[in-house]
Amino acid sequence: MLEILSFPFMQRALIAGIIVGVLLAALGVYVVVRKMAFFGDGIAHASLAGVAIGLLAGFAPLPIAVVYAILVALAIYWFEANTKLNSDTIIGIFFTASMALGVVLMSFIPGFQPELISFLFGNILSISTSDVVTVSILSAIIMTWLLIYRRHLTYISLDKDSAKIAGVRSDLHDILFYIALATAVVLGVKILGIILVSALLLIPAATSRLLTGTFNGFFWVAILSSVLSIILGLLLSFFLDAPSGATIILVATAVFFIVAIVTRISKR
Repeated sequence: MLEILSFPFMQRALIAGIIVGVLLAALGVYVVVRKMAFFGDGIAHASLAGVAIGLLAGFAPLPIAVVYAILVALAIYWFEANTKLNSDTIIGIFFTASMALGVVLMSFIPGFQPELISFLFGNILSISTSDVVTVSILSAIIMTWLLIYRRHLTYISLDKDSAKIAGVRSDLHDILFYIALATAVVLGVKILGIILVSALLLIPAATSRLLTGTFNGFFWVAILSSVLSIILGLLLSFFLDAPSGATIILVATAVFFIVAIVTRISKR
C-alpha cells in the first residue's frame, strides 16, 4: 500500500478521486430524491462539445467543458420553467445536439487526441497537478454552498411548494443546484469518462438509501460509500492493471448489491 502511494500519479489520482467522489455523492443524494438521473447523464454527454471546443481552440479542455456544461444546464432550467416540454425531452434535445456538435468539431481536430480519449473513457491516472488544483477549488466552492444551504436544498427537494411558502428562495437554489451539478459532472468526466460518470452520481446514493432511514444519514453514508468505492476501485485497478474508471464503478456496483442482499436477508 505504501509503495503504491509513493507514486506521484497515484497520489494525484487518490486526491482528485476522493474529492470528486465526495462531491458527486453529496449532489447525488438530491439527484435521487428529485429523480434527475437523466440530467447527470445528459450533461456528461453534452460536455463532449465543450471538450472539443477547448481542444480546437488550443485551450485546456476541462475549464471550457465546465463553462459549456453550465450554459447547457442553465438553458435546460430556462426551458423547463418557460415551456410546456417535460425535462426529459429538453435534456434529450440538448444532450443529442451537443453530442452532434462535439462530433463535428472533433472532425476538424487533426491527429490523435489522447486528451479527448481520456474524457470519453476516463483516465484518473493521467490527472495532472493543475487538474487537481482545478478540481479542489471548484469542489470546495460547491461543497461550501451545499453544506451552508443543505437544509434549504433538502426542503426544496422534498416539497418545493412548502419551501416557497416558508420563504426559501427555491428558484435561486434550483439554479445554483443545476450549476453545481453540471460542474461536478464535468469534473467527474475527467476521472470516470462521459459514459460512466453518472454511475458514481447515482450508485452511492442508492446504496445509502438502502441503509439509512434519515435524510442526514442518507447524505453522509452516500459520501462514505463513494469514497470507499474510489479507494478500493483505484487500488484494485492498479493491481489488476485494469481501467481505473470502470473498476471504480464495478466496485461501487458490487457494494450496492452486497448491501441490497444483506438488508433483504436482515429484514427476513
